[in-house]
Amino acid sequence: MNTQNHLQFLDCEGVPTQALPKWAEEPDWFLKCYHFMVLARQFDTKAIALQRTGQLGTYASLLGSEGIDVPVALSMQSDDVLVPYYRNHACQIIRGLPLEDAFLYWGGDERGNAAIEMGKDFPNAVPIATQSLHACGVATAMKINNLKQATVTFIGDGGTSKGDFMEALNIAGVWHLPVVFIINNNQWAISVPREIQSAANALADKAIAAGIPGIQVDGNDVIAMREATNQALQRAYEGKGPTLIEAVSYRLCDHTTADDATRYRDNDELKAAWHREPIKRLRGHMVNQGWWDEEKEKALLHEINKTVQKSADNYIKMAPQAVESFFDHMYAELPEHLVEQRDWAVVKAMPGGSHHQEGE
Repeated sequence: MNTQNHLQFLDCEGVPTQALPKWAEEPDWFLKCYHFMVLARQFDTKAIALQRTGQLGTYASLLGSEGIDVPVALSMQSDDVLVPYYRNHACQIIRGLPLEDAFLYWGGDERGNAAIEMGKDFPNAVPIATQSLHACGVATAMKINNLKQATVTFIGDGGTSKGDFMEALNIAGVWHLPVVFIINNNQWAISVPREIQSAANALADKAIAAGIPGIQVDGNDVIAMREATNQALQRAYEGKGPTLIEAVSYRLCDHTTADDATRYRDNDELKAAWHREPIKRLRGHMVNQGWWDEEKEKALLHEINKTVQKSADNYIKMAPQAVESFFDHMYAELPEHLVEQRDWAVVKAMPGGSHHQEGE
């Protein structure tokens, strides 16, 4: 198995580097893909603005990884299961998560992590690499029940250094699980660069020890991402086991809004990465094909800006979560001492509320 192959169809200007797949002759998928990539970026811009004005908590930007999330989400079946990490809100939105709920989660309200529209998809995983093992658990259930479904899970380049990730690859290979692992290799694990994160020539090479297929893909190229994802999903549906996809991208933003990447990242490197970014590349391809022009671009931006602003306004207007909900998901039946605490919290939360307790 050779994981050194680097799959790419479009160069930085959106010009084909090899013959394109047959499906790439029609514009519909590209237009849909572009719509969601622009939506993801506008959501990102609004989320950062809300955080900077104190209306959102610490936020993990997805800037630069739209070309990974969107083709993957569009390739998945509705009954597949997404097991995300904390930078996959584009995937979640495509799979039905309302924008308001995405804002809600990053505003610190767990209701945004449990929207009914998420179906069987998992909530965001902030602990690094634990989601890789959770994905194997879901895939095991699929295999036991002979379901023609797949589990798709994401991780950052830094997360691949965690034992949880390697354990997940190992058990997926041993048990032949229908799971697709996708590494968003955005070159930075907070302030640790890729070159000192792992001595592997390619992070996809980590599949070798697990005995599973691994492929490195240009994560700024939506055609390459769709091709690699479809092949991996088809393997899973046919009972042929897991696949590891390393999507090479670049984090065009700070690690989170609590980070300042200017302290450790060279500005010339960032400028070069902006030349390779996925939205510009896809737009160049669509313009070259005669599918896109400046008028369509303006109309799309106007539509998406209205959608994102309306969702942000709805989020801001949402009433805070009831204080008693803190207790509601801990037990099937609350112990007596917690019932008492819950009642006390409800009273204290009322305007002018007070509740005498011994010792107060």
